[in-house]
Amino acid sequence: MKKVHIATVITAVIAHFGYLIYLPSGGFMALRWRRTLWLHLAAVCWGLAVVTTDLPCPLTTIEQRARARAGLAPLPATGFVDRYIGGVLFPANRTGVAQSLAFVAALVSWLALGMQYRRRELPGGELSERYAGR
Repeated sequence: MKKVHIATVITAVIAHFGYLIYLPSGGFMALRWRRTLWLHLAAVCWGLAVVTTDLPCPLTTIEQRARARAGLAPLPATGFVDRYIGGVLFPANRTGVAQSLAFVAALVSWLALGMQYRRRELPGGELSERYAGR
């Protein structure tokens, strides 16, 4: 049973890293795959909610419970980012700056999406036939 909990910890950590990579880069992916924009919008909204409120991250909660059941040390009170990322990818006391940069990257990608959309429009306001099916 302990192996199941350790596997859950590993899965939660991988999902967390995936989310933290997708948040700043997902909008750029949407430049190629437009339908993924809605997923990115949801990811950014969730990230903003977690950063600006006391909303607990469900991945952190899952990892905390699995760590306890697996007999592992708990995450620090500040959570996943301070355990795995702070002090490794950026200075430990600069979490806010790193979060801001991630959201700025998402905003830049959305601006690029807006510019791409405007370039694809014809003067009459209709999308060109080439891109109408996307």
